[in-house]
Amino acid sequence: MPMRIPLGRFRAGVATMMLALLAAGCGPGDDGLASDDEYMPLIRFDNAPARIITATDTIEITVDIAERDDQRSYGLMERTELGETEGMIFLYPDEQPADAGFWMYRTRIPLDIAFYHEDGRIVRILTMEPCPDRDPRGCRSYPPGTPYFGALEMNRGFFAARGVSEGDRIVLGRDDG
Repeated sequence: MPMRIPLGRFRAGVATMMLALLAAGCGPGDDGLASDDEYMPLIRFDNAPARIITATDTIEITVDIAERDDQRSYGLMERTELGETEGMIFLYPDEQPADAGFWMYRTRIPLDIAFYHEDGRIVRILTMEPCPDRDPRGCRSYPPGTPYFGALEMNRGFFAARGVSEGDRIVLGRDDG
């Protein structure tokens, strides 16, 4: 006669087995990060052209757009590189407080971040270092110290190399907005 297992115990056993299989070898390497040659984002992003308008130049870039909570939380995690004129723009529906910073948990490349106001005017630029800690609580936060409506992350050194500074403007899309 077959053995009967209560349905609740069966579901718990299946869930435990699925988690064990995922942890055992179906996921990233031992450090929890994807290998250098296999970036596979868990979240999809739309991308768009954008511009940074300085006093002397207009810099054309392409950005992935993080506008939902899950996209903003995931950001550039796991990526091992960005193209020279590629970045990620973080859009918020409301003004963010001065102490609402970004962190670099599971972010593998050093980045610069430009926080900007509703009109696109850059209000703070910071340099952020990757956080090797496996525990997100061990990662530093990078708050701008001023309210903002959005942020643009680019490779470290991008803004300085092109003379981008506070007061310059970020415009998403090709219009003159």
